[in-house]
Amino acid sequence: MKEPWPHALWIVRHGQSAGNVARDAAEAAGHALIDVEHRDIDVPLSPLGVEQSRALGRWFGALAPEQRPQVVLCSPYVRARDTARLVLEEARLRPGAEVRLRVDERLREKEFGILDRLTKLGIRQKYPELNEQRSHVGKFYFRPPGGESWCDVILRLRSLTEMMTREHGGERVLVVAHQVIVNCMRYLLENLDESQILGIDRLGDVPNCSVTSYALDAQARCLHLDLVNFVAPLLEAGAPVTAAKDIPAAPKP
Repeated sequence: MKEPWPHALWIVRHGQSAGNVARDAAEAAGHALIDVEHRDIDVPLSPLGVEQSRALGRWFGALAPEQRPQVVLCSPYVRARDTARLVLEEARLRPGAEVRLRVDERLREKEFGILDRLTKLGIRQKYPELNEQRSHVGKFYFRPPGGESWCDVILRLRSLTEMMTREHGGERVLVVAHQVIVNCMRYLLENLDESQILGIDRLGDVPNCSVTSYALDAQARCLHLDLVNFVAPLLEAGAPVTAAKDIPAAPKP
């Protein structure tokens, strides 16, 4: 009988990006706009993000061959694709020969709409009514004009998890994506509710290149949580751990 879930599932946030660095600089300087020249999909890794990705790749490469990823599902955003590429390079896993690499648009970053590139100050100044509405509704349900709520992200991830059970049951799957994707995947896989996932979110940002993983419980035929925001591969390699918010950094409810 085919397994109903992947045998192992790792969910990784991309390495630190140039956008993370620009956002921190804008917030520290009290600017309303985050100075990023690229559209969000094209924002690259920072030099530190490259270092973090390579450190994580060495950790995967140190696993026994029968424990390494067989399938990589990746966001189409440059920072996620480059993270996946560097991880595979350092792990000495060749796409097509030793691992199947699939770029999937359902793993893209949450779309921020008209709030894109604005700092907390910028949102309050330019869209005070939206800022108030978001504080009242909460980030789980609030959808900025032209953007997505967490519920919208979860909706597209439901079809992704269904695809994983259908096409990758019993396999070892690595997902490389974004902070909101990590949290929304946890919401789905752990059968959480709004208050539970927002409680997790309030504990802090998902570190760049951290690993949240699940292992298959063959008897119960379900996944169980194994690691949460695991950063030991970075610490062991001496790569600084960062936990920067994605753009924009609207206030948490």
